[in-house]
Amino acid sequence: MKKSLLLLSGMGFVLLLSGCAPSNIGAFIMEKAAETRIGQSLTDDLEDGLHVILCGAGGPMPDPKRSGPCVAVIAGETLVTIDAGTGGSRNLAAMQFPLGEVSAQLLTHFHSDHIDGLGEMAMMRWVNTANTSPLPVYGPQGVENVVKGFNLSYGADAIYRNAHHTDMVAPLSGKGMIAHAFTPPADGALLTVFEKDGLKVSAFTVDHEPVHPAVGYRFDYKGRSVVISGDTAKSANLEQFSKGVDLLVHEALNREMVGIMEAAAKKNNVKTLEKIFFDITDYHASPVEVAEIARDAQAKHLMYYHIVPALVAPGMESLYLKGVSDTYDGAVTLGEDGSMISLPANSQSINSDALM
Repeated sequence: MKKSLLLLSGMGFVLLLSGCAPSNIGAFIMEKAAETRIGQSLTDDLEDGLHVILCGAGGPMPDPKRSGPCVAVIAGETLVTIDAGTGGSRNLAAMQFPLGEVSAQLLTHFHSDHIDGLGEMAMMRWVNTANTSPLPVYGPQGVENVVKGFNLSYGADAIYRNAHHTDMVAPLSGKGMIAHAFTPPADGALLTVFEKDGLKVSAFTVDHEPVHPAVGYRFDYKGRSVVISGDTAKSANLEQFSKGVDLLVHEALNREMVGIMEAAAKKNNVKTLEKIFFDITDYHASPVEVAEIARDAQAKHLMYYHIVPALVAPGMESLYLKGVSDTYDGAVTLGEDGSMISLPANSQSINSDALM
């Protein structure tokens, strides 16, 4: 995508030098970009395997490089999304992800930053290919109420879209979501929650107390494997199911950096923020603790997501990762929106890319 935009920009610059009016240049670029992008899919050029894309690499705090938590997994022709934070579906659309072909939406837990984009995700999946069945949403017990609430909130929107676009775009049978609830397994156990065309998705319990239930997911497809943590403190159960995994996608909160923010809130007498910054440190893993999990599980690649705090100034990324390279000697990706790791089927290759 970046190469296409750069090429179009270069062509626009040439036209500018040749004396074309800026409005004509804008029309030319828009026309060519539309022809290049509309109807195209990210999956068209991907080889068979497991592909993991961060549609949202951040947490609740505003970060220009990281939207609310959202991960997409492509396995062959099967597309699955995990959590639906703010901006996730729009990022997927910008990356030419075929939203209309999403087979399942998985939720790790019900914190607002993981579900606040769920209504838009379902709506875009519905109208992008005139889906005739609702979006299946898989999650631990309680997902029924989440789905019911979003369906109620988007009920009028669905009627408007059908009235305007007709069944050709928005058939009412495909509106909204349908919940598929499961009971999180006990520690030491995996529960298969979704299977399609060789992809197996299994859930395991994580430690995000007092948030309960909370789960992570393991993906297995043609000899390749991925674990996505969801929100959790350092978890022996997660480490167990990450043994030898090709890719570990794990959340992390840097306590030193959050401590600086807590001290600033205290100094400025902002009691609520001081309390929040104090509270959040005990139910997330630190970057070094995540590195310890990756090391002990012998994960081949580690990618951080749900990055807290926001990394908005020079030097913050280095501070966030302080101590990680001393702990884990494998490859590390500090996730941003658009970060992609590809695991070709039945091989040992691990390839990194950036789609935004």
